[in-house]
Amino acid sequence: MALKKQPQNGGSRWRFFVPSIQAVSSCIFLMLFLIQVDAQIRYSIPEEMRKGSLIGNVAQDLGLDIKRLRSGRARIVTGENVQYAELKTDKGTLVVNERIDREQLCGDVTPCSFTFEILLENPMELHPVTIEVLDVNDNAPTFQSKHLDFEISESATIGSRFDLEAAGDSDVGENGLQNYVLTPNDNFVLKEQVKTDGSKYIQMVLQNALDREKQPHLNLKLVAVDGGSPQRSGTVNINIIVLDANDNAPVFNQSIYKAAITENSPKGTLIVTVNASDVDDAANGQVTYSFSKSKSSVADFFDINRDTGEIYVTKDIDYETDKKVEFRVEARDQGGLTDTCEVEIHIIDVNDNAPVISVMSFTSPVSEDVTVGTTIGIINVKDFDSGENGQVRCSVEGSAPVEIKSNVRNYYALVTNAPLDRESVSEFNLTVVVSDLGKPPLSVNKTLKLKLSDVNDNPPVFTRAKYSATIMENNSPGYSVINVVAKDADENQNARMSYILEECDIGGSPITGYISVNSENGHISAARSFDYEQTKEFVCVIKAQDGGSPPLSSNVTVKILVQDQNDNAPQVLYPVQTGGSLVAEMVPRSADVGYLVTKVVAVDVDSGQNAWLSYKLQKAADRALFEVGSQNGEIRTIRQVTDKDAVKQRLTVIVEDNGQPSRSATVIVNVAVADSFPEVLSEFTDFTHDKEYNDNLTFYLVLALAVVSFLFITCVVVIISVKIYRWRQSRILYHSNLPVIPYYPPRYSDTLGTGTLPHVYNYDTCRTTDSRKNDCKFGRAGSQNVLIMDPSSTGTMQRIQSEKSILDEPDSPLEVRNFI
Repeated sequence: MALKKQPQNGGSRWRFFVPSIQAVSSCIFLMLFLIQVDAQIRYSIPEEMRKGSLIGNVAQDLGLDIKRLRSGRARIVTGENVQYAELKTDKGTLVVNERIDREQLCGDVTPCSFTFEILLENPMELHPVTIEVLDVNDNAPTFQSKHLDFEISESATIGSRFDLEAAGDSDVGENGLQNYVLTPNDNFVLKEQVKTDGSKYIQMVLQNALDREKQPHLNLKLVAVDGGSPQRSGTVNINIIVLDANDNAPVFNQSIYKAAITENSPKGTLIVTVNASDVDDAANGQVTYSFSKSKSSVADFFDINRDTGEIYVTKDIDYETDKKVEFRVEARDQGGLTDTCEVEIHIIDVNDNAPVISVMSFTSPVSEDVTVGTTIGIINVKDFDSGENGQVRCSVEGSAPVEIKSNVRNYYALVTNAPLDRESVSEFNLTVVVSDLGKPPLSVNKTLKLKLSDVNDNPPVFTRAKYSATIMENNSPGYSVINVVAKDADENQNARMSYILEECDIGGSPITGYISVNSENGHISAARSFDYEQTKEFVCVIKAQDGGSPPLSSNVTVKILVQDQNDNAPQVLYPVQTGGSLVAEMVPRSADVGYLVTKVVAVDVDSGQNAWLSYKLQKAADRALFEVGSQNGEIRTIRQVTDKDAVKQRLTVIVEDNGQPSRSATVIVNVAVADSFPEVLSEFTDFTHDKEYNDNLTFYLVLALAVVSFLFITCVVVIISVKIYRWRQSRILYHSNLPVIPYYPPRYSDTLGTGTLPHVYNYDTCRTTDSRKNDCKFGRAGSQNVLIMDPSSTGTMQRIQSEKSILDEPDSPLEVRNFI
């Protein structure tokens, strides 16, 4: 029983199925061993169905159970390598396994089908299955050629036939090729013919004559259409070339050609192109050109290209000889047909001579201080043309401050029109341009190099407005301080610099005693060793002068600062150390803690941290009783004074500055701890030993001075004796004609030149009627009592009692008396 199933999707192409020998033998073997063969089933499907599309339900159509398909291991048996269908045993359906193309499977054969068997085991069953592949319109008509070419003469007769290529269509039936259509045109129609075997072919028939001059090419399209739905078609282009026939003569596009050419045009210059057209084609339309019945002179000056009609110059043409040339040109095609035209050539005079520049005189270099309007050169200009072509104009190009003026015909002067400055621009390139008034104008140029010579018009300029330098005191002479630099915009000798130290005084001494200046490089050096305590800073003026005539100069101020060194030890102003008398500060036994005993006053002539002083108690009879303020030098009690404290207290105070390394000074302060003067007098009687010590010291000093004086006098006498002796010997040698060796005494240098000079301080000094006594008056440090004693003199106590009232006054000055 045959069944038909119509799936929804189409497929692809397959080749026509032809069973192989192996497949046939396999089928015979199966048929011999089959137990049962059921009925055959048939399906119809369209081609090009998608893979997996349903073909039919074989289980239902064969009446088989799904379980039977599984237990019988149902499968498809085919002799082909490609299996188009697949059996789904779990569903009992057949589906498309590969793309099915009817045209590849069967070609033009209809109907198209392929067969296979479904095999089951236990018991073995074989069910043939035939699947018919239905055609779909999936192929359009096609031509073997992309285009068809025809060459047809325009003289072809009406009714001429031309065979056209037939189209092919792989589809069959209604989907196959049905008819042809030719695009509408005025010359050809399409005719369909039938062969003796019944097949059809098409021809293109000429129904109207062709004209190549009107339409040399025809482009037609032949369309083949099938009968499918949707309808498909194929197209081929028909290119028709209309061949020419010589039925037209050449014709010039102008009867008269006019042209102009300048004189002296080079050989080969194109003058004019004549053009004749022939509507014919190929050889019938080829035109050649030649001079027609021309004068013999025309061929000497001109030539014509026989193929293009271009007329060229063959010889130099002079306007003065021929101002216009006339001749005729002939055009001829290959069939002997001709046409002529007239050619008129006008000769144009041209500006063919450029101006010529001659330099008559030129001055270089020129001084930069020349006045405006100075003539620096004269040139002569000539042009051998006539009329406007011989008239010229001159100019100077560039930014040079020079202009050109005409004084006499053909002579021009170069004059300055602005001040010159060599420092801005040292040289100029003067480009003199001369052009005539021809059209187009001809021009020439000449470049002259103008150099400027220097004038001393720029003073020296220092690189700084002010100079400042520092130098450490106690320097060595010749020490480099600073270098001043001045520049001059001039050149050569005008820029040669000299540095001069201007004369001035520093503290009454000339500046040359302090510094010196190198006149060539401006290097400033110290001429001496500086002392900060004497000179802290000074200012000098350096003059820079160039070598011009007259010379120009400028000044600059140089400030030199002397830096301090710690080269001075502190100086103790109070208490004053005396040689013979005893000075003591009196402290009552009732003094409380912090009682101001006295104040050590010291100064340091250095500056800065070198003058920062600190005070320290170096030695004391009782360190637990007194202390010294490290900053102010005040000596105060640090505990309550008791009766057990000794009356006589000797304190040694050291004063140090803050320099590196530091310097110091020592002062001895005598303190008397007592409430009454008799007590002080009894305790200080042993100070007479000090006076005896001082008397002994004076004796030894006098003795030492006498010994030194004796030795100095002896040395002077010996030196004088030696010099007299040598002078006498030299005189003897001179009279005896012996060689004389002169003697030069040694030169001694002043070793004190670099020393530090002591500072001057003012003291208020009072003298008594006794010339052996002197009083020094200082401001009192505080309201303290000062004890001054001289045990060897009488009336000491009375003098002390009389001055006690003065010492007890808070504002009264403190007097220290020294007795010798």
